[in-house]
Amino acid sequence: MNKWKRGAVPAGLVVLLLVLWEAVVQINDIPLYVLPAPSQVIKALISEGPGLVRHAQVTVGEALSGMAIALILALTLGIAMDAFPAVKSGIYPILVVTQTVPMIVLAPILIIYMGFGTAPKILTVVLMCFFPVAVSFTDAMGQMNEEYVQLVRSFGAGRWKAYCLVKIPAAVPGLISGLKVAATYSISGAVVGEWIGAQSGLGYYLLRVKNGYMLDKVFACVLVIVALSLAMNGLIRLCQTAVMPYEKEKRP
Repeated sequence: MNKWKRGAVPAGLVVLLLVLWEAVVQINDIPLYVLPAPSQVIKALISEGPGLVRHAQVTVGEALSGMAIALILALTLGIAMDAFPAVKSGIYPILVVTQTVPMIVLAPILIIYMGFGTAPKILTVVLMCFFPVAVSFTDAMGQMNEEYVQLVRSFGAGRWKAYCLVKIPAAVPGLISGLKVAATYSISGAVVGEWIGAQSGLGYYLLRVKNGYMLDKVFACVLVIVALSLAMNGLIRLCQTAVMPYEKEKRP
């Protein structure tokens, strides 16, 4: 019951804002190319549904591929940084510096060197998703009590066995937290890559309708992007429930 009460207030505010938005547009007769009404956005979402689904499939495929590659790289580099302090001291600062470069700047460079296929879009997703996963995973392993590692080592477990039995399982909550952040970024990363150069995908669709001043379709595409980002985050939460059924998430 408390869950429904917590959700009722923000839902009510959203409905109120949509009603006010609709009223302002209708009363002032605001042109479509300036600000579409919510009803016009919904109509565009329905009429453009098949096309949006087709473009969304491309974007989701790029996002999932990038997420998978980012996860593999983050696990590999995270373990290496935890196992070898010299690797962490050399690579960690570089990872931080890479996050200061806007992805909208890197995307055209990737297009120049990798062409207009799916590779630069996937790499854009990897670059956006890798950092939060790697940092969360590495920090979670670093914060674990070393006495547990020493305990399994005293029973004859080797270094890699200790990671498999103790460190990696203990770092799963941190890994999941990083994946939640990365999953939300993944769709945006794919869209940014598609803005620069693509023949399909939500980024390509968004750029095309924006150039035509079809703002109702622009808003409809934005709604799809938001929904997909939330769905990717929800997918990670489902994985969390499957991997850690014993742990309940803390809610405000």
